[in-house]
Amino acid sequence: MSCILSIETSTEVCSVAVSNRGEIIFEKENIEGPSHAVLLGEYVNEAIQFLRLENMSLDAVAVSCGPGSYTGLRIGVSEAKGLCYGLSIPLIAINTLELMAYGVVKSNMIDRSILLCPMIDARRMEVYDTLFDFDLNLKKEISADIIDENSFADILNENKIAFFGNGADKCKNVLSHANAQFIDNVYPKAANMVTLAEKAYEEKSFVDVAYFEPFYLKEFVATTPKNKVLPGK
Repeated sequence: MSCILSIETSTEVCSVAVSNRGEIIFEKENIEGPSHAVLLGEYVNEAIQFLRLENMSLDAVAVSCGPGSYTGLRIGVSEAKGLCYGLSIPLIAINTLELMAYGVVKSNMIDRSILLCPMIDARRMEVYDTLFDFDLNLKKEISADIIDENSFADILNENKIAFFGNGADKCKNVLSHANAQFIDNVYPKAANMVTLAEKAYEEKSFVDVAYFEPFYLKEFVATTPKNKVLPGK
C-alpha cells in the first residue's frame, strides 16, 4: 500500500484526494466549475500541508488522463507532472471513462448484468464512449461517436446498458430503447481514483513524466458509431 495524491480535472469538476493504504485521508472537490486554474493549486497545497502535519510523504501522483477538456486536462496534468518532478515520485494515469464506470460500480446503483457506458461530451451529438461489464472488463473499444437513434441498437437488443456522464445527458431523448437506462449526476472525481491508482502502483504501471500527454477532446474525429462488442467478450 502507498500514499497517493489523486487529481481529477477532466470535466467541469475539480477534485483532489489523498489516500493512504487505500483509505482516503484528505479530499477537496468543487462541482461549480470550471475553475481549475484557481482551485487546483490551492487544493494541492492544502493536501501537501496536511501531509506535512501528519508527518507523511507521497509515494506517487495519479491524474485523470482523459478523454476530457483540453484546458482542464492541461492544468491537471501540468500540476501532476510538477509534483512528480519536484518530489521524484512516479506518475499514474487513470482513464477518465474507466474512472466514471468504477464510480458507478462502487455505488452499487445497478445490477451486475447491466453493461456500463460512460460518456464524455464533445460537441453537438458527439461523445467519447466505451462499454464495460460490472467487473470493468472492456466490452467495446473507446471511440468518438455521433449518437443517433440507431446507436448501440444491436447491443441494446441483447443487453441492458446504463448510460451516464455529461455526454449521456444529451442522449436521453435519442436513445429510447427499452433496455437503455440513464444514471444522473455521475462525474469523474478524485476520490474514486483510489482503488484504480493503488492497483496501478502495485503493478508499477507508471507513465513517463517527461513525455506523457493526456487524451484531449480536441483530438476528436467524428466517426460512424462503433458499437460492436469486442470479440470473445
